[in-house]
Amino acid sequence: MVIKWSTVETPAGPFCAVVDADGVVLASGWTAWTDDLLPQVAPSLMFEDLVQVDDLGPVTKAITAYHEGDLEAIDDVPVHQHSGPFLQHAWKVLRTVPSGKLVSYSEFAGLTGKPRAVRAAASACSRNAVALFVPCHRIVRSDGSAGEFRWGSDRKKWLLEHERHNS
Repeated sequence: MVIKWSTVETPAGPFCAVVDADGVVLASGWTAWTDDLLPQVAPSLMFEDLVQVDDLGPVTKAITAYHEGDLEAIDDVPVHQHSGPFLQHAWKVLRTVPSGKLVSYSEFAGLTGKPRAVRAAASACSRNAVALFVPCHRIVRSDGSAGEFRWGSDRKKWLLEHERHNS
């Protein structure tokens, strides 16, 4: 199976996405290269060929539109991650957190139906391979501070401010 990837320049820095033949995002994040993304892809989703292209069609359009202020542009982009039942469920729940809304890790655990599973909820954020499309950046510490983010705390703060300003 041939997998395509592309990097888009955004106001938050270079954003790379890896998509399958059907245009489903397998990995994404604020980096220029796939080296930072591929370790996050589940072994069951690995592929044989990886081809760089200039444009990923609807995925590139969604990335650009989001960074230009259309926060809903990412909502319907298909993604595929694979893990155990809790993480699969938690990633679906993350996609329901509206742009501009901050949710604490403990509130996120409650949204998953497992209010005492705060560490597991945090793990869902840290193991999210499709950043932006599964918006783990909307989950913050209970004191309202941004907290950790694979792509850097400054970038997370930029995203939260971008969403606050454009909501």
